[in-house]
Amino acid sequence: MAVMTRASFAKMQQDGLNTIFGLEYDDYPTEYDQVFDVSTSEKAFEEDLLVTGLGYAPEKSEGGEYAQDEGMEGWTKRYTHRIVGLSFRLTEEAIEDNRYIQLGPKYTRAMARSMRQSQEVYSANVLNNAVDTGYLGGDGKPLLATDHPLMGGGTMSNMLSTAADLSESAIEQLLIQIRTAKDDRGLPVMMKPVRLIVAPQGEYNAIRILGNKDRPGTAERDINAIVRKGVFGNDPVVMTNLTDPDAWFIKTDIKDGLKVINRTKMVVPKATVDPSTGNIIYRARQRYSEGWTDPRSCYGSMGAG
Repeated sequence: MAVMTRASFAKMQQDGLNTIFGLEYDDYPTEYDQVFDVSTSEKAFEEDLLVTGLGYAPEKSEGGEYAQDEGMEGWTKRYTHRIVGLSFRLTEEAIEDNRYIQLGPKYTRAMARSMRQSQEVYSANVLNNAVDTGYLGGDGKPLLATDHPLMGGGTMSNMLSTAADLSESAIEQLLIQIRTAKDDRGLPVMMKPVRLIVAPQGEYNAIRILGNKDRPGTAERDINAIVRKGVFGNDPVVMTNLTDPDAWFIKTDIKDGLKVINRTKMVVPKATVDPSTGNIIYRARQRYSEGWTDPRSCYGSMGAG
């Protein structure tokens, strides 16, 4: 059991230090809620169920029978909320003899920062594992796949058939795939791209693509069709915890897609005292789940590498 004692803070028990640093830094604004649709839950888990509509209506001959069709239930996606927790212990003497900072409040804020960053990492990992067959969705495929099965037969793709780094032409190809997407019965789906998501290494390339009214990187004065059409209308979303520098994604406005479900907000109870040792115990706890349901909510590429 880890306990922070006076030996952990030996230099802070005497005068003479110029400053104490390293515990507190500014955080970026939350990033996961710019990519994921955030909701709350009051249950141990949540389930999403695919229900299909009807197919195309065929021509009916005069006096002939109407064609019949029927909807059906498909696969389910379960969100089981993880429990995230962190704690630390301080001896009474470490608190009493420290001459510079209030250890309890300072480390409580550091603990809360760690909890916030953990949720960012768990959320980003949904995209980090977008093509990993160890992380499957309700349809039995990873988030990005060229062969998501359709209940009415056939498949759909939400990734480039040939992986490519972020570029104007690669974005346009995915936008065409989004424009021609169909539902599980083969009917066209009207959905809009709303966010371009990149790793920190791709931020400035993405800004050049989205911010130039002319085609970027060419001598011609052709218009930048992505900008002219106002596809995204804003700067890219940069997710600090994306681990593949070449990966990039397009979030669409499809509901029940990329999801974060909060079961219990972060709770930092009042510090307690271990009666057998006198050590002061601080802890934090939170419950949430993250993942994806409808693969049409996210298109992307893990880059040419």
